[in-house]
Formats: sequence, C-alpha cells, structure tokens
Amino acid sequence: MLNKGLRDEESIRIDNVLKTLRSLDFIPETLNDTEKFEVENQLKEFGLNIQSLVDYKNEELITLLVRNHLDFNQLEQFADFLIDFSKVESYDFHEKALAIYQYIQQESKVFSFGINSKIASLKNK
Repeated sequence: MLNKGLRDEESIRIDNVLKTLRSLDFIPETLNDTEKFEVENQLKEFGLNIQSLVDYKNEELITLLVRNHLDFNQLEQFADFLIDFSKVESYDFHEKALAIYQYIQQESKVFSFGINSKIASLKNK
C-alpha cells in the first residue's frame, strides 16, 4: 500500500495523464502518426498501448487500471476517454467502457446517476 505522500503524487500523475488523454480531440478518421504517438505515449503511463487496449479482456483491463492505482473517479475518466477514442475509425471500446462503468457502480458502493446514465446510454447503442 502506498503511503499518503506517494499516493498523492501518484494520483496527481494519473490525473495529468488522464487530462492529456481527455484533451485530445478525436474525429471520425484514422489517426495520423503524430496523433497515434501522443495516445501511445500517454497510455504507456498505465502499461498500455493501443494494441493492448484492443487485446485485453474487460476484466484484465480493469485489473490493470486498479493495479495502477486509479480511483473510481479516474476510472470514470479513463472510460470517458475510451468512448471518445471510439470515434476514431477502426476502434470500438464501448464494451470496455461499459465494463468499467459497471465496475465503478458495483464496487464504489455509491449509486451515481451520472455513471448510471452512461451505462444506460451505452446499453442502448
């Protein structure tokens, strides 16, 4: 278990990576090399790359993210990134995002209307 100082530093690092990922604009086109490099560079912070995102089963991805100390809020941001990233041609991470949202709803023991709305929206796709 991380002590408080290290946990705070780790949380700040994770927040910065997620902020960068969420700030990337994805349009329904194939990524150019520069855009792909930027995404890969940020995912590397979690021990991921685009191909591993494709390859990981939902449970494996969640386990990896939890091992990387993402809290529930950060997991939600990562799932939001997956939804945005799914706008890019040939990537569909809706199921992975849905699994993360469901994990948050179940494991946090707190009902969130926001998360519930995201789950309902994904189930209706």
